[in-house]
Amino acid sequence: MPRIMIKGGVWRNTEDEILKAAVMKYGKNQWSRIASLLHRKSAKQCKARWYEWLDPSIKKTEWSREEDEKLLHLAKLMPTQWRTIAPIIGRTAAQCLERYEYLLDQAQKKEEGDDMGDDPRKLKPGEIDPNPETKPARPDPKDMDEDELEMLSEARARLANTQGKKAKRKAREKQLEEARRLAALQKRRELSAAGISIPFEKKPASGFYDTSEEVVDPMAPDFSRLRQQHLDGELHSEKEERDRRKDKQKLKQRKENDVPQAMLQGDQPARKRSKLVLPEPQVTDQELQQVVKLGRASEVAREVLMEAQNVMALTHVDTPLKGGLNTPLHEPDFSGALPNSQAVATPNTVLATPFRSSRSEVSTPSSFATPGQGQGQTGLLKIDLVLEILQQNIGNNRNS
Repeated sequence: MPRIMIKGGVWRNTEDEILKAAVMKYGKNQWSRIASLLHRKSAKQCKARWYEWLDPSIKKTEWSREEDEKLLHLAKLMPTQWRTIAPIIGRTAAQCLERYEYLLDQAQKKEEGDDMGDDPRKLKPGEIDPNPETKPARPDPKDMDEDELEMLSEARARLANTQGKKAKRKAREKQLEEARRLAALQKRRELSAAGISIPFEKKPASGFYDTSEEVVDPMAPDFSRLRQQHLDGELHSEKEERDRRKDKQKLKQRKENDVPQAMLQGDQPARKRSKLVLPEPQVTDQELQQVVKLGRASEVAREVLMEAQNVMALTHVDTPLKGGLNTPLHEPDFSGALPNSQAVATPNTVLATPFRSSRSEVSTPSSFATPGQGQGQTGLLKIDLVLEILQQNIGNNRNS
């Protein structure tokens, strides 16, 4: 049956030191990576151990009377909310809970009159501590187990490596290059000491043709005096500097010759921006006022005519005993406090013709009519005609 490993238990001094070094390297967010260094502890236990015991900001001194009073008062206000109480007092949640239980036990013993020397919260032999993260570490034994020694050596090797894989590879390549350079230097020194200037030099054998009368090309490069910059050619920075000097020289020459800038830019014709010209208005202000007046007069005449027709229809109604449909009336518009006025369209004087229908003559002024004449007088004549008809109808009804 395989051995089952349950993580947890009492913390030892070695584990505490490994945890401190791992937090210094990995920070307080990578608890899974930190727990991989400790074979007997989980990530959650490592985090609890740090925040409950190893954190340098934890206060481990004796409790004062003021702290006890504040603890009892806050426990009464916020019962069982130790995570909220802890930062107010300046202790951890486990310390607050442990101190609160201790104070309750002391008060109970005082009431019962028991001996206050024994602490019932202390573990008895054989019991397992439920919160080992809040207790001091156990000292390391002289003869440590093989598992602990292996864990310690692995943690030491991993924590000692402060560089990543790429940095290690670069350092290794740099070492190899330095070793190669030193080997080549040593080899050249040995060859020069032996009187050999060129390693593996092979002198050409005498050929079939005589080369003593050959003419040497004077333009051929002298390789004995050749340098690296001669092989590389002109650098990009030098080329840019030469072009910059040429541009400055050209600009200076243009200024001296006083060449117009427009000629230098090319044969691009200059466009002159035209002014914004708006067309003249087709309708004058007087015509607009006349349209508004005519619209109002026509609306009044139409409403008076509708009311007159309704009155005439109601006066000539037969007796309701005959039955049948009611007298049809023109329904007035009561949608608002004032009658709705339909907007009169602006007349188009360009398309206006002298011969139009009667509707167009009333609603739209003719282009040949003088303002204040024509349509306005026609509307007034219609109103007078309607009023005369109303008076005649009322007189006939009275006589009958």
